Amino acid sequence: MVEVIAALFILLFLYTALNKSFQIGSTVDVLKKTPSFSNFPKVTAWIVVITEYIVAALLFFPKTRKIGLYSAFLLMAGFTLYIGYMKAFVPNLPCSCGGVISKLSWNQHLVFNIFFTLLAGYGIRLMRKSKIV
Repeated sequence: MVEVIAALFILLFLYTALNKSFQIGSTVDVLKKTPSFSNFPKVTAWIVVITEYIVAALLFFPKTRKIGLYSAFLLMAGFTLYIGYMKAFVPNLPCSCGGVISKLSWNQHLVFNIFFTLLAGYGIRLMRKSKIV
């Protein structure tokens, strides 16, 4: 089950990172309109993309899967907080996620992110329970 969870995150992070990589301009444009990131949108966009690639790689290898799941949890929790912030303070801003995910409403996106955050937590719990190193 841990491998399935890791595979889902690998697909998710590679999909979004590739979409953002090929459309980095639109990601930067969205971040320019976000109060917290308007001063450094290009750097933020690339940090997110590179982080998604790194987490996907960590999840791919059994020896780094545990740190990958913790990283996925933190990344998804951060994205979830970002969505909550956007819903509260900048509700009409388009999403910078890339691909099909950017077509979700803010509410759908929040549910999506909460689900994946919980899924990462569940994967961590399974690894701890089975003592996977």
